[in-house]
Amino acid sequence: MVRRAFLGWMGASVLSGTVMADEIKHPDIWLRDDQKEVFNTVLKKLDQIEKTVGYANFNILSFDEALKIAKNFSKIGAFSPSELAYIEEVFYTDPVIYGFYGKKTVEKLTSVVDEKEVVKIQGSGHYLFKGESQAALERIVKDIGKTVILTSGVRSVVKQLNLHLEKIRDEKGNITVATRSLVPPAYSYHTVGDFDVGKKGWGAQNFTAEFARTEEFWKLQKLAYISMRYTLGNGDGVRFEPWHVKIV
Repeated sequence: MVRRAFLGWMGASVLSGTVMADEIKHPDIWLRDDQKEVFNTVLKKLDQIEKTVGYANFNILSFDEALKIAKNFSKIGAFSPSELAYIEEVFYTDPVIYGFYGKKTVEKLTSVVDEKEVVKIQGSGHYLFKGESQAALERIVKDIGKTVILTSGVRSVVKQLNLHLEKIRDEKGNITVATRSLVPPAYSYHTVGDFDVGKKGWGAQNFTAEFARTEEFWKLQKLAYISMRYTLGNGDGVRFEPWHVKIV
């Protein structure tokens, strides 16, 4: 990995409004009125599935497994044809219309995380792919110390779908803005090796530009063996993410 990529944002101050809120060049696309009911029911079922299988297991849960769980638990209920159609629309729609230009990382909605290829990171509730991702995190902790933690690792299609829909909800139905923060499920690098790190005890602040103010971040940017996926002004159209470690 090239250290220069990790430092590519350095021409601008992390204290500036430019970093905190990049200008959106694409017109906002909103959740349509005819989608709102099915959107809410899909999100509710995903939430119930996560509560059923547990937070950690949900991170690597496949779509087929999610369908089976929903069908077998009466409190959740099987996904309806309209709900499945909406999920497929979210997965297969080209996000260029939202101003996202990143590469597709998953071709199939039914893609599966091979449990033999991942390892659960103790105390985090997250998994990493064995090999380069696991080795990178271990080296980061060794070089910086235990104040740096894993905040998000492997994400299955179902996990990324849930995060993406939650962000749309949080943005009051603005899909364009949501996509710049949490990309659609077919386009997340978390499905192929990337992971997020943060400062221990910082909670949700780790997922803001404020993380770039921390000592942990400044130590990270001195490490020659890692780089940052989404630098300021990145070509994918994603917000500045100083916490996102690029692996692939």
